[in-house]
Amino acid sequence: MILFVEYPKCSTCQKAKKWLLAHEIAFEDRHIAEQNPTEEELKEWIARSGLEVKKFFNTSGLKYKELGLKDRLPVMSDEEKIRLLSGDGMLVKRPLVVTEDRVLVGFKEAQWEEALL
Repeated sequence: MILFVEYPKCSTCQKAKKWLLAHEIAFEDRHIAEQNPTEEELKEWIARSGLEVKKFFNTSGLKYKELGLKDRLPVMSDEEKIRLLSGDGMLVKRPLVVTEDRVLVGFKEAQWEEALL
């Protein structure tokens, strides 16, 4: 089963969800602000994605800007970054699609077609 992690008010998440439904891909829905990813989940997802930890940050979000993370992230350890992400789902880039063997961050239709169809 695919886990679709989203913030329902996010227009990109809405577009991604419509894409999943249009392609009849079954998924479990999870509201990122109500159920933050845990540190353990994030460690696993980051490893599975093949991406750097910083790619999991929602750099256009208000919280990211409020906390001055553009300047703070470069000097933080991966552990500190993961702890920060697990503490507030609004810091996490979304949507996330988690499958048995991969994790997709953000919605890029071509990437999703290749990975999920």
